[in-house]
Amino acid sequence: MSATDAPDALAQDLGQHVLNDAERSRSLRKVIWAAGIGHFVEWFDFGLYGTLAASIAVNFFNTGDSRAALLASFAVFAAGFIVRPLGGIFWGNVGDRVGRKTTLATVVLLTAGATFVMGLLPTYHTVGLWAPVLLVVVRLVQGFACGGESSGATTLLAEFAPSGRRGFMTSFIDVFGPMAYVAGSGTVLLVSGVFGDSELSAWAWRIPFLIAGPLGLVGIYLRTRLEETPEFRALKESGKVQKSSVKASVSTAWRLLLFCVGFVVIKAVASWLLQTFLPSYFQTYLSYTPRTSYTVTLACWLFIAIIVPVVGHLSDRFGRRPFMIAGCIGFIVCTYPVFLLMKVGTFGAALGSMIILGLFIALFDGPMNAAMAELFPASIRYGGVSLAYNVSVAIFGGLTPYFSSWLIKASGNDTAPAFWVIAAAAISLIAVVSARETAHRPLTLHATTEATK
Repeated sequence: MSATDAPDALAQDLGQHVLNDAERSRSLRKVIWAAGIGHFVEWFDFGLYGTLAASIAVNFFNTGDSRAALLASFAVFAAGFIVRPLGGIFWGNVGDRVGRKTTLATVVLLTAGATFVMGLLPTYHTVGLWAPVLLVVVRLVQGFACGGESSGATTLLAEFAPSGRRGFMTSFIDVFGPMAYVAGSGTVLLVSGVFGDSELSAWAWRIPFLIAGPLGLVGIYLRTRLEETPEFRALKESGKVQKSSVKASVSTAWRLLLFCVGFVVIKAVASWLLQTFLPSYFQTYLSYTPRTSYTVTLACWLFIAIIVPVVGHLSDRFGRRPFMIAGCIGFIVCTYPVFLLMKVGTFGAALGSMIILGLFIALFDGPMNAAMAELFPASIRYGGVSLAYNVSVAIFGGLTPYFSSWLIKASGNDTAPAFWVIAAAAISLIAVVSARETAHRPLTLHATTEATK
């Protein structure tokens, strides 16, 4: 069977098993919360590391140069992304072979557990070089587990969503993500307000990480109580489960993988710039106070969480591509002026610059998850999305904080990270323009050759 014929044949085989929209709608609230809580834990974890990067640098690295220590902290952050493609391959295969729900329950257990352990790690002043070594190990575990989270949650929501609502439903992934960052930044802000900035750097940075333990238990409970998605149940009954969906996606759907990799480039760069690099950038390079940095970051992610589902809903009506294209063009045109605005040094300038970047993220992210899921047939959806998403995040997202700091140090220009964002947006724009609109097509009827114009 050719890659072109496979999805059509699959749809014919599974049509009698797939739930109708009324049956899907009854399960949606439970599905949204189950998918969202794991994504919340992932972003809570990664967001805490980024927000507290300066404190982590002080506690885990022995250097009198604060900028060098911050660079080392971002290097460890990037290490967690290096293993994400391996995690994506592993969890993608498991998710397409064993099922979505069991895989996602295991993923949230590992993610939350690793985050909790980070709050217990000894510092450099206690165990010397073992401190950064242990930090790297925990980050690698987190990265491996997170390799299966976003793609799995996207697959879960897309396969439960009624027709014509996939953009809206899958956009909730990027509601829970920003809300997790709001919660993480808010927790840091609260801890900083209660104990003071000096105590936050000394020991109180541990408190937010320890919160991940209870959150993980809630995620496991919700996910284990889910039913399997209609598409996967039907796929299993038909006997068309792939032994290695990642291998199948590489051999039969490589063009779709390239489109997805291209989609994720600007999402990865922009998200981790805002989430991880800019809070420390405001403090280290622009002399904003920690409290101002955390406050504007929190406000930005709250804004994104509100706008994303609106854009997702609109993309169900008007298509995915117009909004994704608008987001890319916005980044290309406005990122450099936004970096100049940040240098004004006022609270209003910092907040305004973050909101502008947040708007472009929301325009792109609102429809992007649905756009990825709609490219692949059910038999390789988890594996295909997982591989593409994590390869792009590992290369572009994980390196963004480190590379942005390096660009400033190498060029002596504190607006240099803007050009990294612009380049990323250009890559994603090419991918979006080259791909075909999928918003109004049945979920299981997307052939490899139909993805291009």
